[in-house]
Amino acid sequence: MDARLLDILVCPLCKSALVYRKAEQELVCKADRLAFPIRDGIPVMLEEDARKLDPKEEVE
Repeated sequence: MDARLLDILVCPLCKSALVYRKAEQELVCKADRLAFPIRDGIPVMLEEDARKLDPKEEVE
């Protein structure tokens, strides 16, 4: 994932910063507790494609 792209991407819902999870290939919004997938190196920033984080799941 390009570091410059990570610097400018924000959550499409609340506009907060995202946490990059390299192993899971997803971008996480702590505020909305959503994980947006990265497919073939491209972030999919659609709410309907986001995964809701489990309440027990920690976000760094």
